[in-house]
Order: sequence, then C-alpha cells, then structure tokens
Amino acid sequence: MSLPTEGLTRALARAGLPAPSRIERLSGGANMQSWRFHAGGQTYVLRRLPSEAMIGSRTLGMAGEVQVIGAARQAGVPAPEVVVVLEAGDGLGAGFVMRAIPGSAEPTLILSVEEPGALMTEIAQALAATQRVDPASIPDVPLMVTADALGELRARFIQYGGNRPILALAVHWLETHLPAPVPPRLVHGDFRLGNLMVHDGHLSGVLDWELAHLGDPVEDLAYACMTVWRFSRPDRPALGLTPIVDWLAAYEAAGGGPVDRDRFRFWLVYRTFWWAISSLGMGYTWREGTDRSLERVVVARRCAEQELDLLLLLEDGAPAAERRRPMPPSAQPSPPRPPIGEPSAGEILTAISEWLASDVKKLVSGRGHFDLAVARNALGIVARELEQQPVATDSGLAADLLAGRRDLSTPGVLACLRRMALDKLTADRPKYPALATARARWP
Repeated sequence: MSLPTEGLTRALARAGLPAPSRIERLSGGANMQSWRFHAGGQTYVLRRLPSEAMIGSRTLGMAGEVQVIGAARQAGVPAPEVVVVLEAGDGLGAGFVMRAIPGSAEPTLILSVEEPGALMTEIAQALAATQRVDPASIPDVPLMVTADALGELRARFIQYGGNRPILALAVHWLETHLPAPVPPRLVHGDFRLGNLMVHDGHLSGVLDWELAHLGDPVEDLAYACMTVWRFSRPDRPALGLTPIVDWLAAYEAAGGGPVDRDRFRFWLVYRTFWWAISSLGMGYTWREGTDRSLERVVVARRCAEQELDLLLLLEDGAPAAERRRPMPPSAQPSPPRPPIGEPSAGEILTAISEWLASDVKKLVSGRGHFDLAVARNALGIVARELEQQPVATDSGLAADLLAGRRDLSTPGVLACLRRMALDKLTADRPKYPALATARARWP
C-alpha cells in the first residue's frame, strides 16, 4: 500500500514544511494508519483514518483527538506535538501530522529496561497528569456513562451471536458489580504498553488518543494491567513491569488519589470483556467491507485470549469443590488423514506458510514484514482449527449464564468453561503467555 504524496505535500506546506521524503508505513495500529517520513531535516509521523465509514464509527472525532492531545501536553503529559491537521482537499482522509517522538513503543524492548520501577513511576505521573486536565477545556470529548456503555457492550454481544458462555458470564458479573458514578476525568482509553514511547529507559511519549473520553479515572489504571498488555511478562501484572500494588502506589504518590480496589477489579473485568467484544467486532468490520485487511480478520480471533483471561479473573467466585473439579475431555475431532494420497487441507496450508517464509519474506520490507507475519499466523489458525476442532459456543449455556440461571456454583459449569477456553485458545493463539498459567492451575 502506498501513500498519495501530493496530498501530504499540500498539508505540510500549510505548516511551512517542504515535501516529504523516505515515507514508510509503520506496523501496528488496528484502527489508524501511521506513516513515518522526513521533511526539513526532521522526522514526522502521519496518523490517518483513510475510511469515511471508520471515521463515522468513532465517538471522538479527529478534531476532538487533536484537542485532547493539546490539553494533555499543556498538563505536562509527554503527548506528541501536532504540526498540521489534514483537510478534505488533501485526499488523505482524516488525520494529522505530528512531530516524531524519540524512543520505541516496542513492548519487548520496554520490558527489558534495567529499572522498571523508575519507568513505572514516570508512567504513573503521566497518567495522573492526564486526569488533571480540566474537562471544560476539552468540550469535544464525549462522556462515558458506565451503565450505558455496559448496556451497549451487552447489545453487541447479542448481535455477535450471544453464544459464547464465558462472555455471557462476564456480562452478568459486570451488571451485578456496577460501581457508583464518580466525577468524570479525562480517560486516555488505550493507556498501555504499545502506546507508550520509551527512550533510554525513560518515558518519552504517550500515543494514540483516539479512544479518549471523560469517565472513571480508574478505568485507565486497570486497563494497563490487563493480561494481554503484559506481553512476555505475565508474572508482572502492571504493564509487565511491576506488581499491581506498586503501580497503584506510584499513581497515588503522583497525585492520582486513592484507588478503591473493588472499583479497580470491576474495570479490569470490564476492559477485558470490552477487548473481547472489540475483537469480535473486527470480524464484522471486515464482513461489512469497512476494512478488508487481513489484519482485521486475524485480530478478530484474539477473542479467545480475553475469554481465558476473564475466566482466570472470575473463577475465584466459584466454590472450592468446583475449582477442584477436573475438566471434561476435549471434543474428539475427526481422525486425522494418514499422510498418503492427495495432500490434505492442513498440508496445503503448511505448504503456503513455508513458501511465504522461504520465498516471499526476502521480497518484502517495512510494513510488508508485519503483514507477512499476520498472513502466516492466519494460516496457522486455520490449520489448527481443522485439526483440533475446538468448541467455543453453546447458546443454551450462554443464555443461562447471561440471565443468572446458572453460574460458577452450578456443578460442572466452571470445568466446562475451562475446557472451552483452553481448547479455543490452543487453536487460535497457542503462544499466548497466560495459556501456560491456566494449564498449570487447572486440573
């Protein structure tokens, strides 16, 4: 995919900058595209939403996002400096150009810092500063009412089939543990590793403000601690850097105020469920033609990660006898075909993956390497699904859990859900770090 340079040149001219050079698309970013380039001896990044349909689906418009970034910078947050906003005549969709921030957002590099506690302190300070932004200074930012937002997620769960029991269990738990409202503050909405820039062991930038809203400040605290954002360090629950108690202490010391632990737990479950529903929604975005990228389809299969994480979060509410109950055996797939005769579907997928690695990989660069990895991941998912035939849906059980007619105290329900979570994730994301944790914990 190439970027129309004429429109970018027009936009840069409004900021007094020359034409761009050395343009390359960056990997990552499930919603917005990021393109890095050089102009006038400096490095910049273009953030854009190329699709009008995707722009219309956002609760925060591009003007609001720029407004938030400016307010965050004024509050002392190391947010990017926006130098020019795209206009319709640029032909690039909606977006803006920002000055590049030094460092890397790559989680594996950040998790290897020598003093994670010091970095954690800086991250906590940035979050506390974010929440000190005066809501009156950002009038274009929407207010999130927790009960209404949960109702919308419930409706989406039903729209997406309503047949995944673990998600139904989460909905019912959230509805029965809804916290009381609090005075709204600015919430980043995607505050986690991958959106934090680190340079020489220090926080250098907070990126990706597209999900910002006014709401409960504890939401950002909990979201940063989701299992999926710990990456290779599930043993360090707060952003993969430290224990949660240290994270909350650093936040409180930075002026963030005391954190109610029950409220924190609610938001940890809520955002894990939110990411599960958002993952499923990626598939609908692809089917509707809004974004027909391969990445969109593969991200949709990450729902299984969040189902496992939700069960690990919620299973402590089950009686001890149910937590000790052995899981039922996996559903028996069809007997594998012997390696004779014509190649099986699985063998064909393997051949394609090997060809991509041996012949195509050397022909691509930059974003192409990322897309190639996504393609090979997709082939692996399909091959494992054909072989293992995991079961992740049960309409009757889901309906009962959603209505509260059955729960984790019902004999055999927890064991059944554990089996579903393990089998589905083994097919979809067998290298997900929490999978090993669950296998070791569950009988």
